[in-house]
Amino acid sequence: QVQLVESGGGLVQAGGSLRLSCAASGRFFSINVMGWYRQAPGKQRELVAAITSGGITNYADSVKGRFTISRDNAKNTVYLQMNSLKPEDTAVYFCNADVRVIATIIDYWGKGTLVTVSS
Repeated sequence: QVQLVESGGGLVQAGGSLRLSCAASGRFFSINVMGWYRQAPGKQRELVAAITSGGITNYADSVKGRFTISRDNAKNTVYLQMNSLKPEDTAVYFCNADVRVIATIIDYWGKGTLVTVSS
């Protein structure tokens, strides 16, 4: 069983910064893509940013230039540095990982961490 545990959410004023972390633990061979998604009240879950094991990144247009995704493969951890936060960034942020378990790739999700940006 693989677990993803997020941390770093909280309340911040507009223009502020937060750093989210997500650590994967359990028995697995490797982790391919790791990413962050978010879901605001009444809206669908959307991709925020993703990063491959080789460091290739992808961002939603709404966060480009403000958010930076990174990962530490040795620690099986992915980070999301969020700067210049806006009230519309308020959402529950979920960590996602494509994990190779023997010959199968399984999609895992964390339980989410709440980010609230006040105006």
